[in-house]
Order: sequence, then C-alpha cells, then structure tokens
Amino acid sequence: MKRIFDFVTALIGLLVLSPLLLLMMLLVFLQDMHSPFYIAKRIGKDGQPFQMVKLRSMVINADKTGVDSTAADDKRITAVGHFIRRFKLDELMQLWNVLLGDMSLVGPRPNVDADTNRYTNQEKRILLMKPGITDMASIVFSDEGDILEGAEDPDLLYNQIIRPYKSRLAIIYVEKSSIFLDIFLIVQTVVAIIDKETALTNLSKKLSQLTEDKNLLEVSLRKGPLLPAPPPGSNEIVKTLD
Repeated sequence: MKRIFDFVTALIGLLVLSPLLLLMMLLVFLQDMHSPFYIAKRIGKDGQPFQMVKLRSMVINADKTGVDSTAADDKRITAVGHFIRRFKLDELMQLWNVLLGDMSLVGPRPNVDADTNRYTNQEKRILLMKPGITDMASIVFSDEGDILEGAEDPDLLYNQIIRPYKSRLAIIYVEKSSIFLDIFLIVQTVVAIIDKETALTNLSKKLSQLTEDKNLLEVSLRKGPLLPAPPPGSNEIVKTLD
C-alpha cells in the first residue's frame, strides 16, 4: 500500500510541478552553465547506497570540501541556491527517487556514509525503512541551516544538537509508521513552508500520541534553545568526529 501511494503521488507530483522544476533547472544552469542537478551518494534501506537527485543549490564540487552539514551562511550556496533552499525546492527532484523505489515520500532523511557510520546500535534501526523526502525532523529542523549558521564546525554542532533529536524522531516514525501518518506529515511539511509555528504545534500534538518523551515533545515545539544531548543508544554527547 505504501509503495503504491508513493509511486502514484510522486508521478502526479512530477507532472504537476514540471513547469516549476523546469524553470528552476534553467535558472540554476544559467548562473554558471553547469548541470542543474546534484547527484549525491546516500545510504538507504538496510544500509544500501543509492544515488539521490537534488536541484543543485551550491557551487560545483561543493561536496569536495569535506563538510557535510550546511549552515545558512555557507559560502558554497549560490544566489539561486538560497531561494531554492528557502522553499525546499531542491528536495522536489527526489520524487524521481521515489518513482525508482530508492526512497519514499515520508521516511527518515537519508544520510551520507560518514553520518550512518556514526550510528549507535539503536540508531541503526532507522535503516530498517526506506529514507524519505520528508519526515518529522524535516519539519522540526526545517531551519537547520540557520541553526548551524556561524558554527566553527557545522558537522560537530549538528551531531551535538540536531542528530540526538532527529534520530529519536526517526526511530518513532519507524515504530509508528502508517499511511495516515504519512499523509499528515506531507500536509504539515507544506504548512511549515507557509507557517512553521502552526506546523510545529500540529506536529507536537500528533507526537504526543506517539511518545511519552517529554523532552522530545518540548524540543518539537522549538520554543527554546537546542541543548547538546547524547544520540539514542549513547550516554555521552558527541565531543569529536575523529
């Protein structure tokens, strides 16, 4: 059922959004005369790698810098890229990955090798499901770039204040996933682009039905600062990425 829902919705989405996607492809190409696509290796279900497609929002060879996390002030982001990332247009091309069966519309966001290699045994449960274009963490941390802005080491800060909560949300999804939850999260992802506070309130109410983790429920509202925490399955906050 989930696969049928994913395939049909992704196909309709690509057809409906094709004028917008074609315009964005043209704008990305015209800024530097290079491919408008960014093809990235990501880790999918059962730890299998796949090639994820995105609209390119950064300069060519941006991934060669060795930095995986992207702050809002990252100098690798192009002028057109800032607009693309603001409205999450770069992620829309992943509808193609959904058609191919590498991804689902909803599921834990796929990570690079370096991130999945750091997973604790508990976090490895995330790899039991296909990764998705959106999930609960995509809504809660839709401003990830702003959170990491100004960080001396964006990758380390990500692992200290985003990964612990993002992984907990992903594990909850793995345990509680359903078509109805998928539809809810798709709707809230769209709402978040227009009114993030409303989306966070709606998500927190839904999350309260899925978990008793009061700390996570508080974080999901994003009312206060994000504090460093250990990732699921560990008792220690990440101190180094070596």
